[in-house]
Amino acid sequence: MTMNVPRPEVLRYTAFSSSPDGGNPAGVVLDATGLDDDGMLAVAAELGYSESAFLTAPPEGLGGREGRAYRIRYFSPRAEVPFCGHATVATAVALAERIGPGELVFATRAGTVPVEVTEEGGTVRATLTSVEPRIEEIAEADLAEALAALGWPAADLDPAFPPRIAFAGARHLVLAAATRARLADLAYDFARLETLMHRLDLTTVQLVWRESATVFHVRDPFPVGGVVEDPATGAAAAAFGAYVREVGLVPEDAVLTLHQGEDLGRPGELTVTLRAGDPRVRVGGAGARIG
Repeated sequence: MTMNVPRPEVLRYTAFSSSPDGGNPAGVVLDATGLDDDGMLAVAAELGYSESAFLTAPPEGLGGREGRAYRIRYFSPRAEVPFCGHATVATAVALAERIGPGELVFATRAGTVPVEVTEEGGTVRATLTSVEPRIEEIAEADLAEALAALGWPAADLDPAFPPRIAFAGARHLVLAAATRARLADLAYDFARLETLMHRLDLTTVQLVWRESATVFHVRDPFPVGGVVEDPATGAAAAAFGAYVREVGLVPEDAVLTLHQGEDLGRPGELTVTLRAGDPRVRVGGAGARIG
């Protein structure tokens, strides 16, 4: 933190739940002008949430209405990450409570992310639009190492979902469990999975189970951020939306519901919207202030 600059106000919001007890909590600093990189990391480490978001003035040429465009950076307790969906939603909800619902524009390390904020019946919802996604295959040896670190036999995977690495602002390995019980039984080798994820530049591992054509349950180990599991993961949800469309598991136009956090006692719900002709993915959910 810059010398002689007062500590900024640190807010706490949850994303993908209208209850403070659900979803994924994030730290939000609406004016991080007085913080350098070490200062932002220190705030994130002190909070201990999977990520915290820090706003500063927008870069030149970002666009958006005056007062509704910002540069945003995200820090886990260990390091900066290029993009974080739940902290974006949390920040958008925090801003909406101060400047009203409407359109926001954020400049992230991954690219420009517009967000639409609405309010209905006292519930504030934010929907982000991802950067353009991409999907890539994973080497057999790397997949075997991921399964070994998770303690998942290959036979426990759903054969309808080919393992892939998906990106929509950050990289995530997508693995689908054949049963809800397999998804619920998560006890992995933290150090082993962290080592693999660093090597593959992964932010989380997106573990999924398909309940129906458009409803999924998901979990996200996040050892590279110093967190065993992320309770609700917007960046991974965006990557997953791109993945299921790419491999033909859903139509080009689709609205998906992702349930996350139930196994952690912090239930949340993420809405993933795919539109024909637009490769980007929209991820939305409610948010609420904590405390």
